[in-house]
Amino acid sequence: MDGDLTEQAVAAYIAKYATKAAECVGTLDRRIQPLDNLDALPIREHARRLIAACMRLGNRSGLADLGLSRWAHMLGFRGHFSTKSRRYSTTLGELRAAREEHMRAEEITTGRLPLFNEDTVLVIAHWEYAGQGLSIGEQVLAAALTGTRLPGPAVMPDE
Repeated sequence: MDGDLTEQAVAAYIAKYATKAAECVGTLDRRIQPLDNLDALPIREHARRLIAACMRLGNRSGLADLGLSRWAHMLGFRGHFSTKSRRYSTTLGELRAAREEHMRAEEITTGRLPLFNEDTVLVIAHWEYAGQGLSIGEQVLAAALTGTRLPGPAVMPDE
């Protein structure tokens, strides 16, 4: 590289770090306020430096329209960093559908899920008796805590 800062060089740098940090750890899930202390935020040092750079660059008059300060918590990107273009790639919805279809096929081939046709509805139910209501001791405790009366006769029968 000859040292020129081209759009392609910036895009390559951003793509490199977006790919390396695709799990999005070490960043924030909220916008950063101007008075926030970056040193006190629970983020990784590399993300802290990138956020600080976005804040600095966002204050430059020639770059104000990019909204870098507003989107500093996302390292300068608006929206999700992996947004796909239908024209040049696939959509995230199509990727999710393909992943779901793959997982279903794997569960069928490994025997964890039976093979059914499209009209079959599989109902899996397992019922187990767990008990009925509160015990007498629990009723007394609940009534004492809530200040309510116990249900039943007002006078206890003689034993």
